[in-house]
Amino acid sequence: MARGLFITGTDTGVGKTYVTALVARALAGAGNRVGVYKPVASGCERRDGQLVSGDAVALWEGAGRPGTLEQVCPQTFAALLAPHLAARAEGRRVDPRLLRSGIEFWRETSDVVLVEGAGGLMSPLSDDDYDADLAAEFGYPLVVVSANVLGTINATLQTLITASTYCDGLEVAGIVLNSPRRPGDPSTDSNRDELARRCIAPVLAAVEHGGALDAEVDWWALAGK
Repeated sequence: MARGLFITGTDTGVGKTYVTALVARALAGAGNRVGVYKPVASGCERRDGQLVSGDAVALWEGAGRPGTLEQVCPQTFAALLAPHLAARAEGRRVDPRLLRSGIEFWRETSDVVLVEGAGGLMSPLSDDDYDADLAAEFGYPLVVVSANVLGTINATLQTLITASTYCDGLEVAGIVLNSPRRPGDPSTDSNRDELARRCIAPVLAAVEHGGALDAEVDWWALAGK
Protein backbone atom coordinates (compact mmCIF):
# COMPACT_ATOMS: atom_id res chain seq x y z
CA MET A 1 0.00 0.00 0.00
CA ALA A 2 1.21 3.50 -0.83
CA ARG A 3 2.35 5.75 1.97
CA GLY A 4 0.15 8.75 2.61
CA LEU A 5 -0.76 11.89 4.48
CA PHE A 6 -4.21 13.30 5.21
CA ILE A 7 -4.18 17.10 5.10
CA THR A 8 -6.85 18.75 7.21
CA GLY A 9 -7.35 22.29 8.45
CA THR A 10 -8.45 24.16 11.52
CA ASP A 11 -11.22 25.70 9.39
CA THR A 12 -12.32 26.31 5.83
CA GLY A 13 -10.12 28.69 3.85
CA VAL A 14 -6.93 28.28 5.87
CA GLY A 15 -4.80 27.26 2.87
CA LYS A 16 -5.03 23.45 2.85
CA THR A 17 -4.96 23.25 -0.94
CA TYR A 18 -1.99 25.59 -1.26
CA VAL A 19 0.00 23.66 1.34
CA THR A 20 -0.98 20.27 -0.10
CA ALA A 21 0.18 21.39 -3.54
CA LEU A 22 3.51 22.47 -2.04
CA VAL A 23 3.93 19.07 -0.41
CA ALA A 24 2.97 17.31 -3.65
CA ARG A 25 5.52 19.35 -5.58
CA ALA A 26 8.25 18.54 -3.06
CA LEU A 27 7.54 14.81 -3.14
CA ALA A 28 7.27 14.71 -6.94
CA GLY A 29 10.48 16.71 -7.24
CA ALA A 30 12.23 14.00 -5.22
CA GLY A 31 11.24 11.43 -7.82
CA ASN A 32 8.16 9.95 -6.17
CA ARG A 33 4.93 9.03 -7.93
CA VAL A 34 2.50 11.27 -6.07
CA GLY A 35 -1.23 10.61 -5.96
CA VAL A 36 -3.56 13.42 -4.92
CA TYR A 37 -7.11 12.77 -3.79
CA LYS A 38 -9.88 15.15 -2.79
CA PRO A 39 -12.87 12.91 -2.06
CA VAL A 40 -15.50 15.58 -2.66
CA ALA A 41 -15.61 19.30 -3.44
CA SER A 42 -18.29 21.97 -3.46
CA GLY A 43 -18.16 25.51 -4.81
CA CYS A 44 -16.98 24.15 -8.17
CA GLU A 45 -17.02 26.04 -11.48
CA ARG A 46 -18.61 24.85 -14.69
CA ARG A 47 -16.07 24.54 -17.52
CA ASP A 48 -16.99 23.13 -20.91
CA GLY A 49 -20.18 21.74 -19.44
CA GLN A 50 -18.49 20.00 -16.51
CA LEU A 51 -18.06 20.97 -12.87
CA VAL A 52 -14.39 21.39 -12.03
CA SER A 53 -12.86 21.86 -8.60
CA GLY A 54 -10.19 24.56 -8.58
CA ASP A 55 -8.67 22.83 -5.56
CA ALA A 56 -8.40 19.58 -7.50
CA VAL A 57 -6.68 21.38 -10.37
CA ALA A 58 -4.11 22.88 -7.97
CA LEU A 59 -3.38 19.48 -6.44
CA TRP A 60 -3.15 17.82 -9.85
CA GLU A 61 -0.73 20.46 -11.12
CA GLY A 62 1.39 20.23 -7.98
CA ALA A 63 1.73 16.46 -8.33
CA GLY A 64 2.71 16.68 -12.02
CA ARG A 65 -0.73 15.89 -13.50
CA PRO A 66 -1.05 12.20 -12.62
CA GLY A 67 -4.26 10.40 -13.58
CA THR A 68 -7.27 12.56 -14.45
CA LEU A 69 -9.06 15.39 -12.69
CA GLU A 70 -12.06 13.11 -12.20
CA GLN A 71 -9.81 10.64 -10.39
CA VAL A 72 -8.41 13.46 -8.24
CA CYS A 73 -11.93 14.58 -7.27
CA PRO A 74 -14.69 12.18 -8.33
CA GLN A 75 -17.57 14.09 -6.70
CA THR A 76 -18.10 17.78 -7.50
CA PHE A 77 -20.95 20.16 -6.69
CA ALA A 78 -21.63 23.78 -7.55
CA ALA A 79 -23.08 25.43 -4.45
CA LEU A 80 -20.66 26.95 -1.94
CA LEU A 81 -22.01 24.84 0.90
CA ALA A 82 -20.95 21.76 2.83
CA PRO A 83 -20.78 18.97 0.24
CA HIS A 84 -23.91 17.11 1.40
CA LEU A 85 -25.92 20.36 1.28
CA ALA A 86 -24.45 21.36 -2.09
CA ALA A 87 -25.45 17.95 -3.42
CA ARG A 88 -28.96 18.31 -2.03
CA ALA A 89 -29.32 21.68 -3.77
CA GLU A 90 -28.82 19.83 -7.08
CA GLY A 91 -31.20 17.01 -6.20
CA ARG A 92 -28.24 14.69 -5.71
CA ARG A 93 -26.42 13.13 -2.78
CA VAL A 94 -22.82 12.48 -1.88
CA ASP A 95 -21.98 8.82 -2.50
CA PRO A 96 -20.35 7.53 0.71
CA ARG A 97 -18.96 4.46 -1.05
CA LEU A 98 -17.23 6.57 -3.68
CA LEU A 99 -15.72 8.76 -0.96
CA ARG A 100 -13.83 5.65 0.09
CA SER A 101 -13.31 3.69 -3.11
CA GLY A 102 -11.99 6.68 -5.06
CA ILE A 103 -8.65 6.44 -3.29
CA GLU A 104 -7.92 2.92 -4.55
CA PHE A 105 -6.66 4.11 -7.95
CA TRP A 106 -4.05 6.25 -6.20
CA ARG A 107 -3.02 3.55 -3.75
CA GLU A 108 -2.34 1.22 -6.66
CA THR A 109 -0.49 3.68 -8.91
CA SER A 110 1.41 5.92 -6.47
CA ASP A 111 4.32 5.77 -4.07
CA VAL A 112 2.66 8.26 -1.77
CA VAL A 113 -0.91 9.62 -1.62
CA LEU A 114 -1.93 13.05 -0.36
CA VAL A 115 -5.57 13.29 0.68
CA GLU A 116 -7.04 16.75 1.15
CA GLY A 117 -10.17 16.91 3.25
CA ALA A 118 -12.93 19.51 3.02
CA GLY A 119 -12.74 22.06 5.83
CA GLY A 120 -11.78 20.68 9.22
CA LEU A 121 -11.96 17.26 10.85
CA MET A 122 -15.60 17.66 11.87
CA SER A 123 -16.74 19.14 8.57
CA PRO A 124 -19.54 16.95 7.16
CA LEU A 125 -18.89 15.30 3.82
CA SER A 126 -22.08 13.28 3.41
CA ASP A 127 -25.26 12.86 5.42
CA ASP A 128 -23.39 10.58 7.82
CA ASP A 129 -19.65 11.09 7.22
CA TYR A 130 -17.17 13.63 8.53
CA ASP A 131 -13.61 14.30 7.35
CA ALA A 132 -12.41 12.51 10.47
CA ASP A 133 -14.17 9.31 9.39
CA LEU A 134 -12.16 9.14 6.18
CA ALA A 135 -8.96 10.07 8.00
CA ALA A 136 -9.52 7.19 10.41
CA GLU A 137 -10.38 4.69 7.68
CA PHE A 138 -7.54 5.64 5.35
CA GLY A 139 -5.10 5.42 8.24
CA TYR A 140 -2.73 8.17 7.11
CA PRO A 141 -1.09 10.59 9.57
CA LEU A 142 -2.63 14.05 9.69
CA VAL A 143 -0.99 17.27 8.64
CA VAL A 144 -2.94 20.13 10.23
CA VAL A 145 -2.90 23.42 8.32
CA SER A 146 -3.48 26.39 10.62
CA ALA A 147 -3.97 30.00 9.58
CA ASN A 148 -1.43 32.41 11.03
CA VAL A 149 -4.06 34.76 12.43
CA LEU A 150 -5.43 35.81 15.81
CA GLY A 151 -7.31 32.83 17.25
CA THR A 152 -5.20 30.11 15.68
CA ILE A 153 -3.97 28.80 19.03
CA ASN A 154 -7.51 27.93 20.12
CA ALA A 155 -8.47 26.55 16.69
CA THR A 156 -5.34 24.42 16.42
CA LEU A 157 -5.62 23.01 19.93
CA GLN A 158 -9.29 22.16 19.34
CA THR A 159 -8.33 20.31 16.14
CA LEU A 160 -5.61 18.36 17.95
CA ILE A 161 -7.98 17.47 20.79
CA THR A 162 -10.51 16.22 18.25
CA ALA A 163 -7.83 14.15 16.53
CA SER A 164 -6.72 12.61 19.82
CA THR A 165 -10.22 11.46 20.76
CA TYR A 166 -11.88 10.53 17.45
CA CYS A 167 -12.04 6.78 16.71
CA ASP A 168 -9.57 6.05 19.51
CA GLY A 169 -7.18 8.67 18.18
CA LEU A 170 -5.83 9.90 14.84
CA GLU A 171 -2.08 10.20 14.46
CA VAL A 172 -0.86 13.75 13.82
CA ALA A 173 2.40 14.16 11.89
CA GLY A 174 2.56 17.89 12.50
CA ILE A 175 1.29 21.40 11.87
CA VAL A 176 1.92 23.81 9.01
CA LEU A 177 1.23 27.48 9.77
CA ASN A 178 -0.02 29.30 6.69
CA SER A 179 -0.18 33.11 6.47
CA PRO A 180 -3.15 34.60 4.61
CA ARG A 181 -3.02 38.12 3.26
CA ARG A 182 -4.15 39.87 6.40
CA PRO A 183 -1.86 42.81 7.27
CA GLY A 184 -1.95 44.45 10.67
CA ASP A 185 -2.39 41.29 12.75
CA PRO A 186 0.23 41.42 15.53
CA SER A 187 -0.39 37.78 16.50
CA THR A 188 1.47 36.60 13.40
CA ASP A 189 4.78 37.34 15.14
CA SER A 190 4.09 35.06 18.10
CA ASN A 191 1.72 32.34 16.85
CA ARG A 192 4.45 29.95 15.76
CA ASP A 193 6.28 30.00 19.06
CA GLU A 194 3.03 29.71 21.00
CA LEU A 195 1.90 26.69 18.97
CA ALA A 196 5.29 25.05 19.37
CA ARG A 197 5.07 25.54 23.13
CA ARG A 198 1.47 24.41 23.59
CA CYS A 199 1.03 21.60 21.04
CA ILE A 200 2.38 18.07 21.37
CA ALA A 201 2.50 17.76 17.57
CA PRO A 202 5.45 19.64 16.05
CA VAL A 203 5.18 22.77 13.96
CA LEU A 204 6.76 21.44 10.77
CA ALA A 205 7.00 24.67 8.78
CA ALA A 206 5.41 28.01 8.09
CA VAL A 207 4.37 29.58 4.80
CA GLU A 208 4.20 33.27 4.03
CA HIS A 209 1.31 34.30 1.80
CA GLY A 210 1.96 32.87 -1.66
CA GLY A 211 5.41 31.67 -0.64
CA ALA A 212 7.26 28.43 0.01
CA LEU A 213 7.67 26.29 3.09
CA ASP A 214 10.31 27.90 5.31
CA ALA A 215 11.79 24.59 6.48
CA GLU A 216 12.98 21.33 4.95
CA VAL A 217 10.48 18.62 5.85
CA ASP A 218 10.94 14.91 5.19
CA TRP A 219 7.41 14.32 3.92
CA TRP A 220 8.31 10.83 2.75
CA ALA A 221 9.28 9.77 6.26
CA LEU A 222 6.20 11.35 7.79
CA ALA A 223 3.97 9.55 5.29
CA GLY A 224 5.50 6.23 6.28
CA LYS A 225 4.57 6.42 9.94
